[in-house]
Amino acid sequence: MNIRSLTRGDGVVIGAAVLLFIASFLDYYSYSMSGYSSSQNAWESLGTGLGIYMGAVIGAALIVLNRCLPQPRKVAGLDLGTIGVGFTVLSAWIFFWSLVDVPDGIDAGAGLILGFIGALVLAAAAVATPLVPALQAALVPAPRPVAPQPYGAQPPGGYGYPGAQQQPYGAPQPGQPYGAQQTPQPTDAAAPQSAAPFSPFWYAVPAPRPLFGEDGAPTPIAELSPGVWYLAVEQRGQGLLTEMQDGRRGVLQDASDIQRGA
Repeated sequence: MNIRSLTRGDGVVIGAAVLLFIASFLDYYSYSMSGYSSSQNAWESLGTGLGIYMGAVIGAALIVLNRCLPQPRKVAGLDLGTIGVGFTVLSAWIFFWSLVDVPDGIDAGAGLILGFIGALVLAAAAVATPLVPALQAALVPAPRPVAPQPYGAQPPGGYGYPGAQQQPYGAPQPGQPYGAQQTPQPTDAAAPQSAAPFSPFWYAVPAPRPLFGEDGAPTPIAELSPGVWYLAVEQRGQGLLTEMQDGRRGVLQDASDIQRGA
């Protein structure tokens, strides 16, 4: 599971679910009669506590779980996230009519009012997250990656490294007999200069994007998530050959608006 794949919309979903859980312990209804007053919370009726409040919380859990999994999971052919959205919308619908149709002589308690607000925000965030770009931004910013060593670069301490001790010209090299002169290597000034090599770099995508196989098949092999750094190891036309955390490689065909790291 990868919590860095969570979006701002998922953060709203989690916050609304917490509000619903707290509201379930507050007064659902209150009433007074002949100088006698009483109240009850949602847990005094399991149909209300488990069916309405926890139904919305379970829906939120399914949405967040589906987002954290590497691949979307399905139950009976339905995506877990879709099932979760259905739970949240149904809960908000029941809360609305429970608030509108309060029986005579009974007052809506703080638990019912806060529950309706939480369920409404929860359902709205669940439905709007795939549609609103602002809600698709990463909830947890990805840490800056350590710059990968370019292919062909010298290891630390090698020739040209800032901290390396430079040998004076003519000094014997390791493994060379004392007094032997280093033979300069001939160069060909007329040799064509090769193109600059591709330097691997880290990048993050602004929104979920499919990763396709190197064989060019039209079916994605994975989905890149916002807030996660991926390593681009090679240019493939307009796309990037990408290496994932589990070692799999694929081609990101849409490399527009990506966030480059080192």
